[in-house]
Amino acid sequence: MRFIRPDINIDFVGRKKIAFILSIACIAISFLSLIIHKGPRLGIDFAGGTLVQIRFASPVPIDDIKSGLATIGVSKSSVQQFGQQTDNEFLVRTEISHGSDEGFAIGVKKALDSINAGEVEIRRVEMVGPQVGEDLRKKALFAMFYALLFITIYISGRFELKWMLSGVVAAALIGAVYVFNLFNVSIPFLIGAALIVSLVVFWFLELKYAMGAIVALIHDVIITVGIFSIFGKEFTLPIIAALLTIIGYSLNDTIIVFDRIRENLKKYHKKPLSFIINRSINETLGRTVLTSLTTLMVVVALFVLGGGIIHDFAFALIIGIAVGTYSSIYVASPILLAWQNRGKK
Repeated sequence: MRFIRPDINIDFVGRKKIAFILSIACIAISFLSLIIHKGPRLGIDFAGGTLVQIRFASPVPIDDIKSGLATIGVSKSSVQQFGQQTDNEFLVRTEISHGSDEGFAIGVKKALDSINAGEVEIRRVEMVGPQVGEDLRKKALFAMFYALLFITIYISGRFELKWMLSGVVAAALIGAVYVFNLFNVSIPFLIGAALIVSLVVFWFLELKYAMGAIVALIHDVIITVGIFSIFGKEFTLPIIAALLTIIGYSLNDTIIVFDRIRENLKKYHKKPLSFIINRSINETLGRTVLTSLTTLMVVVALFVLGGGIIHDFAFALIIGIAVGTYSSIYVASPILLAWQNRGKK
């Protein structure tokens, strides 16, 4: 059964300027939101502190919960509804890392018993020290950075047979990041600078397939982070796992298109590159759409039925799958045309 006709011929390349404008606008809005909110909203995994999930037998106002917690010195805390309103569940976050999980949980239960809201159940308590949170932030950034660099080696080797050249570039960037890290340079600034330098190097070394793939992946990550910032959602370790999953999914989609472009370069060697890219995208469109729809069905089910704990993880995947499918068509492939224009100049 085919959802898309095999002879379909949509002019994707002809709309590349509109797509680039849309992508630039989305990236600009993402950066603007991050600047206004002073970066993403970090969960206790990265910021440190204590998180408590509590459930009441009957409805209770959030102000009453805060007043009860103030009696045990947890005055600077945020309390928010968790799950459905009828569940009477709340998440309490505080920047302070308290003693032991068990001792703190007992203190919280006694304090909330005093507000006369019925039986109180402490469902979970998570504590992360500030130093541990900082280490986790660094490791998360390095994980995404190294993933992108190793992807460049694979893409350059598979499509351009430049294994050694891309490996030397990646090793040099990793070494430079490691050295500057010893001098306590800001990790976000360091990773950002390294990615910009890597794109410049790819351009001059003509690693066009690697650059197309990396630009698309950076595009996907920035927009996903920006949407999380706009909606005020927390960044935790599961969200980093979601971002790495998005990188893998988007890369797989991009490789499918790149493979067809490579095949069609031999088949239609007398045709212009714009025709070959457009033809390749159309030929793989059925597979792309079918893969994206079936994956989205699973992720949407997780989002709707998975519960509050997995809600943000599924939300990130939904954004990533949609943006990743778009970038494989409108970002990664059209970048190959830049080299054709560069050659003409």
